[in-house]
Amino acid sequence: MSKAYLVLDDGAIFEGESWASIGETYGEAVFQTGMTGYQETLTDPSYHKQVVIMTAPHIGNTGMNTPDEESKQIWVSGFVVRNPSPISSNWRSERTLEDDLIEQGIVGIRGVDTRAITRHLRDRGAMRVGIFSQTDLSREEMVIKVRKSPQMSGAFLADDVSTDKTYLIKAIGEKKFTVVAVDLGIKGATPRMMAERGIDVYVVPSTSTLEEIKALNPDGIFLSNGPGDPATMTGVIALVREILQEAIPLFGICFGHQIIGRALGFETYKLPFGHRGINQPVKNVKSGRVEITAHNHGFAVDAPKEGNFHTVYGAGHVSHICLNDDVVEGLELLEKPVFSVQYHPEAAAGPHDAAYLFDHFTSLMSGVRA
Repeated sequence: MSKAYLVLDDGAIFEGESWASIGETYGEAVFQTGMTGYQETLTDPSYHKQVVIMTAPHIGNTGMNTPDEESKQIWVSGFVVRNPSPISSNWRSERTLEDDLIEQGIVGIRGVDTRAITRHLRDRGAMRVGIFSQTDLSREEMVIKVRKSPQMSGAFLADDVSTDKTYLIKAIGEKKFTVVAVDLGIKGATPRMMAERGIDVYVVPSTSTLEEIKALNPDGIFLSNGPGDPATMTGVIALVREILQEAIPLFGICFGHQIIGRALGFETYKLPFGHRGINQPVKNVKSGRVEITAHNHGFAVDAPKEGNFHTVYGAGHVSHICLNDDVVEGLELLEKPVFSVQYHPEAAAGPHDAAYLFDHFTSLMSGVRA
């Protein structure tokens, strides 16, 4: 195996071995703290233009299989592991992790101290990164190339990952509701969770208009997760403001939550580290219950956490708070059937503590407010 280098834009360089596809790649350096769920991470469109560093030392043990894919391709820009498993030992495995990475041209690096890299990022914040394998570049040249690569702030990425045309996920069993899900980078588990609750889910492109959405006669509208800077999503923000004038229940998660926040008049900001992984503690402000939740976001909504806030669409409040750093994790309007959370209630991979949010959505569509 040849040498490979992970190069951060502050000049730090970690030397390892080439793995998966050979070449060079760039993105935002993020670390993922889950001990399982690497396949869901790789195929989650929210990770578009990110280089994922897995903190767990052994990755690849369970291989790859089609049913657990969250989309039809791997979206990460690069993949960083300490000790990739040479074999896949799970009975559900169909392919090896490295075979899928090579087939889809994903540049990786192995043999680096991923926890040291994580500590470095925790001290200095998220930054741009490059992976270089079989390169003749000097260390100075690699750093320069990384510093010239695009930043995540100001990145408009949702159209890269959104569907080109509307498709339907049919309700499982008796159909009770119809939901239109605006695809900003939706995961396969999300419409499946709704289908299990008797919902027909129409997944529509991120460029859809309110007229196109209303033509599907929805009982509710859903805004999905996705990549990029929410401040760039002016078209979808305008769409949400139109929806807020209606009486249609609205539920947003992750990127969708940030867009709802901006539509309500709040600013969003770049987090120094971001929240990623399947073990983030979030407090439900109303119930006092602590949920262990799955996250992947580098931006947050700047909304007042004490008492009610007031918008042109009526009063609301912050419904959830991250217990690690006090970041806003949920919003709810008091006079309209509108709510959002910063995390991933479909929990693929991850804990199921937040699955009740889909039940809350169905209650709103039934005209019942908790």
